[in-house]
Amino acid sequence: MKNIVSAIQKRDGKSLQQIYAAEKPKQQVPEQAIQIFNELFRQLKAAFPALMANIKSQDELNELRRQWVLAFAENGITSIEQVNAGMKLARQQETPFLPSPGQFVAWCRQGEVSRYGLPDADELYDMVIDYSACRGFYDGPEKFPWQSNECWIMVPALYSQMRSMNLTPAELRQRCVKELRVMAKRLDSGEKIGAPVAQIPKLHCPVSNEKGLDKIAEIRARLGMKKQQVGD
Repeated sequence: MKNIVSAIQKRDGKSLQQIYAAEKPKQQVPEQAIQIFNELFRQLKAAFPALMANIKSQDELNELRRQWVLAFAENGITSIEQVNAGMKLARQQETPFLPSPGQFVAWCRQGEVSRYGLPDADELYDMVIDYSACRGFYDGPEKFPWQSNECWIMVPALYSQMRSMNLTPAELRQRCVKELRVMAKRLDSGEKIGAPVAQIPKLHCPVSNEKGLDKIAEIRARLGMKKQQVGD
C-alpha cells in the first residue's frame, strides 16, 4: 500500500502499472495453447514484418503472448492444423501489421471450414432462410437441392432449432458458427457424410416409464375401466 501511495504522490504512472501488474492475479492457460502460440509466433514474424517494431521490451512481448494464448484457450483453438488454416488467410493480407487475436481466431475458424468446402457462417445462415421459405415446394428435405451432403445435415437441424427455440437472427447466426465447428470436427475425425435419404417421420414423443404409466391410467379412467388388480 505504501508503494501505491508513494507512486500516486509522485504521479509515477509507470510504477503504478508495474505494481498493478504484479498484484493482478494471472489467469491460468493450458500448456498446449502456449506451445501452439510459440509455433504461430514464428510464422507471424515472417508474415507480418512490422510485428516486432511495436514491441519495446520483454514485458510487452510476454503480455502479447499472454493475450494471444488466452484467446486461443477461450475460443477452442487447440491444434496446429487450426493455426495453419488461419495462417493461410493471414498470408493473403496486404498489411504488414499484426492482426488482433480475435481477428486471427476468426481466420482460424474460416480456414478450418473452408478446407472441406463448407460454407461460411453467413452463407449457412442464408441457406437456412432459403430452406425456410422454399421447403414447402418439395416432398421432403431429401428432395431439396442441397449444395452438399454436409448442408443436408446442418440446414434442417438449424431450421428446427430456429422454429422450436424462436431464435432471433443474431442467435441463429451464432448457431451457424457452432454448427460449422461441429461439422468440421466430424470431418476431421474421418467421418463420411452420407447422401440425403428419406426420413421416417416421428409420430410419437418418447416419455419416461413413470409418465407412460400416468398416461395409461388417464386413458383407463376416461374409459371407465377399473384399475387392474394383481392376480386378475
